[in-house]
Amino acid sequence: MAITIEIDHARTRRMAEGRGQSQSQAPARSPARSPRKAGGPVVPQGVKGPIRRLKWLILVFTLSVYYVTPFIRWNRGPNAPGQAVLLDFAHGKLYLGPAEIWPQDLYLITAAMLLATLILVLVNALAGRLWCGFACPQTVWTDLFLLVERLVEGDRRQRLKNIGAPLTAKRIAQIAAKHVLWMAIALGTGGTLIFYFTDAPELVRDVIHGEMSATALTWTLVFAGTTYGLAGFAREQVCTFMCPWPRLQGAIWDPEAFTVNYRDYRGETRMSAKKAAEARSQGLPAGDCVDCGACVAVCPIGIDIRQGPSFACINCGLCVDACDGVMAKLDRPRGLIDYESWRNIERGRVGEPRVSRLVRPKTIGLALACVALAGVIAVSFVTKTTAVLSVQHDRDPLAVRLSDGSVRNAYTVKLLNKSSAVQSFKLGISGVDAALAIVGHAAADAIEVEPDGSETLRVTLTMPEPEDADVTFEAVDPSWQVVLTAHDRFVNR
Repeated sequence: MAITIEIDHARTRRMAEGRGQSQSQAPARSPARSPRKAGGPVVPQGVKGPIRRLKWLILVFTLSVYYVTPFIRWNRGPNAPGQAVLLDFAHGKLYLGPAEIWPQDLYLITAAMLLATLILVLVNALAGRLWCGFACPQTVWTDLFLLVERLVEGDRRQRLKNIGAPLTAKRIAQIAAKHVLWMAIALGTGGTLIFYFTDAPELVRDVIHGEMSATALTWTLVFAGTTYGLAGFAREQVCTFMCPWPRLQGAIWDPEAFTVNYRDYRGETRMSAKKAAEARSQGLPAGDCVDCGACVAVCPIGIDIRQGPSFACINCGLCVDACDGVMAKLDRPRGLIDYESWRNIERGRVGEPRVSRLVRPKTIGLALACVALAGVIAVSFVTKTTAVLSVQHDRDPLAVRLSDGSVRNAYTVKLLNKSSAVQSFKLGISGVDAALAIVGHAAADAIEVEPDGSETLRVTLTMPEPEDADVTFEAVDPSWQVVLTAHDRFVNR
């Protein structure tokens, strides 16, 4: 049976409203307070709590990795770059520590992207959009820009007052300071991204001496402008409309996943703390939710989680911190808003005990698929050679019959050296009884291939008693540590 978030959303509102109408003593619910003025941007309130602290730690860690990684050195020898992580477009290679990924190794990158997708789906089946709420670059840089905005302009109440207020000298100074800091962060972000495509220390020296190339400067400004626009202005619009991940939630949303949810069976009917105390003293039911709007005010997306699951929710958990803080002040148990499965919300409504089903066939299958794919990638990487042998049979003509009755086939053989040192190979064949000849070389000569280079050879095979047969070309280095093979066909026509 297909489950759609919109249906559950409506069901939550109907059930909550029905409970409110059935209790004549309970006051009418007031509309949720919006984190934005009409038509204005989302202005989230700052919040303190364990989840917010975890998000700060992840922000510091991810930004540190991003800004520091290009400056990590890696010794690959005299003919290779010394940067640990480098996408070298000039030579068509990706360096990742000891690994060198060539265009011929594109299957490894494709497999790694597929593995990342599977991991995202697995995380979504366990706890929803955790990646979006904690480690997505859009979330991280938006949090950083919001921090600057709060430090310069004040918290939410003051920033809401500033919207549409007359400009004063102080206000102009605040706006200028905020945007200068935003642009500095954006330029640092764009410049750092360029470091992943060229030697970072060398580019830093070029910047200091004013010798930065026009190409590097252009791309730095492009990436800086993107960061400035997305983190400074687009913000929740990226997470809600530009990113494809929310669109997938209707298809992969899992009611057993521990996502941010509102325990409406405990919170409704909403009323002030004073009225709730009066209702309880009279033996009447009263919900724990005091309709303070704190959960809505801190939401960086601008949604009300009390209305039920929303495809726009990034599962950041800031509303959990906000609600827990209010419950602590009211001396009520935490968890009115919490990481909880939608199934447990439904179980709570009918008084059934909660059940944790993180381990279930879906998550087991996804985990096994991730492990299997990771194993395939690891084996492929370990068995990847530093050289490649390829063979192409001549098409016109396929074979030439000589005057003595023997048949000759011609091939183009290519040796590719993917290492940073000169490699030499001896070429041989197996599978047929034929004489091998290399145009311009003696058959017994070693063929040297330069670092990061290739050697193309013209090879002929002559068979005195011709027959159709499979032939295997072999290229072996003097130490027999590298044995390359390629298969083709000897034809008798």
